Amino acid sequence: MATERPSTPHLLVVPFPAQGHALPLLDLAALLASRGLRLTVVTTPANAPLLSPLLATHPGSVQPLVLPFPAHPSLPPGLENTRSCPPSYFPVFIHALAALRQPVLAWARSHPHPVAAVVSDFFCAWTQPLAEELGVPRIVFSPSGVLGTAVPHSLFRRLVKRPSDADDGFGVSFPAIPGEPAFQWREISGMYRGYMEGQVGEQVGEAVRQNFLWNLESWGFVSNTFRALEGRYLDSPLEDLGYKRVWAVGPLAPETSSSGDRGGDAALVAGGLGAWLDGFPQGSVVYVCFGSQAVLTPAVATALAEALERSAVPFLWAAGDGAVLPEGFEARAEAARCGMVVRGWAPQVAILRHAAVGWFMTHCGWNSVLEAAAAGVPMLAWPMTADQFVNARLLEDEARVAVRACAGGIGVAPDSGELAAVLAGAVGEGGSAARARAKELAAEAASATKVGGSSREDLERLLLEMQKL
Repeated sequence: MATERPSTPHLLVVPFPAQGHALPLLDLAALLASRGLRLTVVTTPANAPLLSPLLATHPGSVQPLVLPFPAHPSLPPGLENTRSCPPSYFPVFIHALAALRQPVLAWARSHPHPVAAVVSDFFCAWTQPLAEELGVPRIVFSPSGVLGTAVPHSLFRRLVKRPSDADDGFGVSFPAIPGEPAFQWREISGMYRGYMEGQVGEQVGEAVRQNFLWNLESWGFVSNTFRALEGRYLDSPLEDLGYKRVWAVGPLAPETSSSGDRGGDAALVAGGLGAWLDGFPQGSVVYVCFGSQAVLTPAVATALAEALERSAVPFLWAAGDGAVLPEGFEARAEAARCGMVVRGWAPQVAILRHAAVGWFMTHCGWNSVLEAAAAGVPMLAWPMTADQFVNARLLEDEARVAVRACAGGIGVAPDSGELAAVLAGAVGEGGSAARARAKELAAEAASATKVGGSSREDLERLLLEMQKL
């Protein structure tokens, strides 16, 4: 017997199991639940704890759908999240997770409340044929900015090739994107380069390409961005996004995370770090963090440590558990009371919002970009992979809130003397323009999510469309 569609739309939410992807989608889910929508969030046993805050806040409207993580020959047993994994694991996760399609379909067909729409990460495009089988629209959630989303979709749509006689400096242009940006081959998506150069298995590679093509068949994109940052990419539908509608609803990151446990267990409570930062003048400390994926090679870590010491700028370095730092470096920094190294997870939102923090050396992952933008902290851009070179260009050339720390790239060690000069210059008068612009951008980010703001208006329009389903 057919079931009647409830008056409250029931959405199926499908995150991708990476910190930078799942956290902002869960922030969006919280907003949707707070507006009265019913949500079911697909997860696996090891990733289920990430849903705890959402379930606790919205116990009546959000339910988890916990399914076994699909086995895959290229993934170690028990690995269900990309945290601390090399970038080469991402294509394998995309391929592996596609096996959830049939279990989710079976669940949806038997559920008493029919699914009205699917909202899924752009690496979970296996939900596009799922949505078509259910006869409902799919909305793609992009944890990146609009530019950072359009570039890889353009690549997989056009299948740009590097000539056999060209090196990694080969230029790739994007004529259908406003401003016609161009990047060197080494700066574009490693996932795409791996696909084109046969570095992944055929089945995995084709699953990745199909993933991006399926996204272009969706109902539209929801992007964690805001108009003041990416307005030129929101003014008209983009060919590289299939001319689909884009709702810009960011920044989605919460205003504060006082416990310091957003996405992980903090190595030190935010209050303890705050007490240490209290000992420094306003805007004098450089916060250094390269996200949850990047693990610096010993050569890169050594170059950075030497640059920090030579520049003499106060610093707080969230190095993670795996970083191998030069012998004696941490002890010297502590003795001089000019630096601190945090092992484990750092409460980044709280750190960036401390008055003593004046700059953020970052890999330019989009979550970090938005957290810095919301806090009004300018960035020292050190892109590594994925969308990070695209983001760095946006921050440096368009938003003017960043200075390039070094050329970037995984495993590329900068000249420590040159990096020290960049650090000293940024903290000094040379960084005044970026600091001023960062404060302006923070005000624009704050106004975007308030009543009448561009992101608030886009969220209201999205909710209105969903209420019609």
